[in-house]
Amino acid sequence: MTTGKLDAKQTDKLRNIGPKSAAWLRQVGLRTREDLAAAGTVDAFMRVKRAGFKPTLNLLYAIEGALQDCHWQEISDERRGELIQAADAAIALLPPPRYRPAAAPVTTTQVAEDASMAMPSLFDEAADRD
Repeated sequence: MTTGKLDAKQTDKLRNIGPKSAAWLRQVGLRTREDLAAAGTVDAFMRVKRAGFKPTLNLLYAIEGALQDCHWQEISDERRGELIQAADAAIALLPPPRYRPAAAPVTTTQVAEDASMAMPSLFDEAADRD
């Protein structure tokens, strides 16, 4: 009896899902083909995206192909358009990313050294003691 888990051995059984994609899916709780089917293509893609990974449309197509048991390139242009539209709508609902403001530019200031204001170095003090 097989469990249907997306482990390293069974990843090969789901078309289009390579090791990296399988790892992402496992990390978001999608461990079986049934889990993927229950979530649906777009929700599975969005779970990966919300987890902080940076999936591309190739993952979206790969999941759809895995669920349809076909190569991702065989997905019709019409279906791809539907998937992109649904993913874009879901992405638009995500909270904006929290960016850190860019650091201010670094500037170097040249200061003319005045001999009377120069700080003595530790080596100068050691030489005075000898």
